[in-house]
Amino acid sequence: MNNRLKIARVQMDLTQQQLAEKIGVTRQTISLIEKGKYNPTLKLCLEICYALHKTLDEVFWVEERDYHEKS
Repeated sequence: MNNRLKIARVQMDLTQQQLAEKIGVTRQTISLIEKGKYNPTLKLCLEICYALHKTLDEVFWVEERDYHEKS
């Protein structure tokens, strides 16, 4: 899964810690998501998007060809 989490977070002038506190996770979780080393649940993706006032498509996506290769 690709993401623009860091870009969206910085646009909102939030640190990793501040975003983590807003959605009830650790700063390490935010860091891992930003690095692409942790795939969050849909629920967590939505919570992040709501906190950043962004849509899922603006923050998270999967390349269509990557999806089809795994199917």
